[in-house]
Amino acid sequence: MGKIQNYIQHAWNAFQDKNNNPLETSYELGQYQAIRPDRPRLRISNERTIVTPILTRLAIDVAAVDLRHARVDENENFVEEVDSGLTNCLRFEANIDQATTAFKQDIAWTLFDHGVAAIVPVDTTLNPDKTGGYDIKTLRVGEITAWYPKHVKVNLYNENRGMREEIVLPKSYVAIVENPLYSVMNEPNSTLKRLMHKLTLLDTIDEQQGSDKLNMIIQLPYVIKSEARRKQAEQRRDDIEMQLRESKYGIAYTDGSEKITQLNRSIENDLPQQVEYLTNLLYSQLGLTKEVIDGTASEQTMLNYQARTIKPIMKAISEAMTRTFLTKTARSQSQMIVFGFNPFELVPVNNIAEIADKFTRNEVLTANEIRSAIGFRPSGDPKADKLQNSNMPQPQEPPPPSDENIDSPMP
Repeated sequence: MGKIQNYIQHAWNAFQDKNNNPLETSYELGQYQAIRPDRPRLRISNERTIVTPILTRLAIDVAAVDLRHARVDENENFVEEVDSGLTNCLRFEANIDQATTAFKQDIAWTLFDHGVAAIVPVDTTLNPDKTGGYDIKTLRVGEITAWYPKHVKVNLYNENRGMREEIVLPKSYVAIVENPLYSVMNEPNSTLKRLMHKLTLLDTIDEQQGSDKLNMIIQLPYVIKSEARRKQAEQRRDDIEMQLRESKYGIAYTDGSEKITQLNRSIENDLPQQVEYLTNLLYSQLGLTKEVIDGTASEQTMLNYQARTIKPIMKAISEAMTRTFLTKTARSQSQMIVFGFNPFELVPVNNIAEIADKFTRNEVLTANEIRSAIGFRPSGDPKADKLQNSNMPQPQEPPPPSDENIDSPMP
């Protein structure tokens, strides 16, 4: 009976909460929009071409890599994760609108579309203008619209007003990330821009061929040199247009001496071959293959793709955040923004057992570390956290001395 009474007193329903009802308090919620205003918008030319699937694949793979605010050793190997607000942004939520994956995908989209991305700490514990020892609470990705000697103008989403604004910020606390593939993707005459231009031309020709124009020439049985003959020819053309428009099946008649030439024929050009050539060239320059796009790539192909394409992008992001968000004191304490790939992500299931046996037998990883890497819960057995070969007999520790085995002291 007590549980039922407690449920009745403390239960909550979203539709019965009058304080949060948007229909009654919409004036307090601010302006609303039909689409999400903080979402990065690609340029129109990108959205109409086959380039978008390539950029989407790259952005998803970049967002799948983990970023950590960590403490490293002298060889820059991961030691432990630092408990900070930046860690919360990189692991759970970057801001009120974006989780970590959406935030990293936002960085990738901005890099690919504009060539440069600005990662801005919006909320901090202390004023960055007065001290560098601040902790970051929220992060946003913006587009740099103007460059100054020591400042940048950033187009950034303001979550308090629900709209994008342009603000001028010092470069000292804005992590500026440049696309490592800038010359391939963002230069005016780069391979990506040339491919987009060819695709635009191809779309234009397709639209022209798919229009409702007949594109035909009527040869009249008289020479059109005088103004009277010209008016007579225009009248004849209007007459045929009226017949086609008002006819149920679009049929018109002409005189036996008139001749009609149809121009609506296919135009022979080499644009499809040029598009195919530029697409293959773009794949090779980005370190991509068709197998990576359609998901049939082998383990070696994926490793090559990660090393040549994804790793340089992640390295540029981590270096920019380490340089900007961590002070010299923090870097001297071996703090860094690090990234890492899951080594077992591309391994087939039938090879995991052999790899796990080799790692544990040679005392490289513990059993629990192997279990965590392949997605299993850690074992509660104390031996699972020890670096030891379970296939070999372990030396037994001598029993602790008891009072009976200790000789009494000499008088």
